[in-house]
Amino acid sequence: MKKFYNIKTTFIMALSAIGVSTAISPSFATEKLNIYSYRQAELIAPLLEEFTNETGIKVKALYLSKGLLERVKAEGRNSPADVILSVDISRLVELKNAGVTQSVNSKLIDANIPLQYRDSDGNWFGLTTRARVVFASRERVEQNSITYEELAEPKWKGRICTRSGQNAYNIALFASLIAHNGEEKTKQWLKGVKANLARKPTGNDRAQIKSIYSGECDISLGNTYYAGLMRTNEENPEQKDWEASVKILFPNSEGRGTHVNLSGMAMAKYAPNPAAALEFMEFLASEKAQEIYAEKVFEYPVKPGVKTSTIVASFGEFKPDDLALEIIAKNSALASRLVDEVGFDN
Repeated sequence: MKKFYNIKTTFIMALSAIGVSTAISPSFATEKLNIYSYRQAELIAPLLEEFTNETGIKVKALYLSKGLLERVKAEGRNSPADVILSVDISRLVELKNAGVTQSVNSKLIDANIPLQYRDSDGNWFGLTTRARVVFASRERVEQNSITYEELAEPKWKGRICTRSGQNAYNIALFASLIAHNGEEKTKQWLKGVKANLARKPTGNDRAQIKSIYSGECDISLGNTYYAGLMRTNEENPEQKDWEASVKILFPNSEGRGTHVNLSGMAMAKYAPNPAAALEFMEFLASEKAQEIYAEKVFEYPVKPGVKTSTIVASFGEFKPDDLALEIIAKNSALASRLVDEVGFDN
């Protein structure tokens, strides 16, 4: 039974990979929850606040941009982590393979999260998706549809920008191409894309859009949510101009669909508060939490029927690739090896 308390809990995130979780303001709630998160503090704070408002369970959250897996492994049975929030399918699978998660059996979660967005053993579940799209110059690119395969064609020579081929987002995309087209075709494709690069892969997805704005290249690979983050960036308003200079092309929308990746959750293997952890995970799979989270991070809810935010809806409709992310992840190591073999980042 849920408990309700007439209190206000303050959430303060620790933002250091080597720091410790900060204290939370006094609460009379008897239940508690510890979260380790790859996702930045400000992006998950609204979820934590709403969860506490509904349940009275106080939450302590630790943000780790790097070293989260290593920390949980080092802590072992003494780890205070109850729930791990992550981004990217490779990290979710890495957590499972490292033995730091446990299987969760919940009819509610299973009903809300489609099969292709969760682990077959129940060790991780997707929360939101982001599409790996092509950002294209509004001035210099006339076409409004594209395929990933087309990026290797000579017409794009000297016109493509991208971040490192070894970046997790690109590895997931390349792994999906292996799943669909096979190893050898994907290797040849990587060679073709490399030949079309305007410059050495560098920077993040925002940097690629900046390069389109400056005229350095005409198209780039990137995640959809960056468009939302840049369009609403008041601290660095120049990014609004960068984003306004590009349009979003959803590759393969007329075929198998556009590759999508995940943000997700998992219950820690030695969760000291498993009941609260399960309640939180079921909350995250609910329609209300899906709306809050997806709007905050400019991503797509995984629960069918939940509306996207106004900004995300403005990106346009697309057909997502329905290949299970679990299958794609199995090709991650091979994708990484092919990137090195073709010297993609050289």
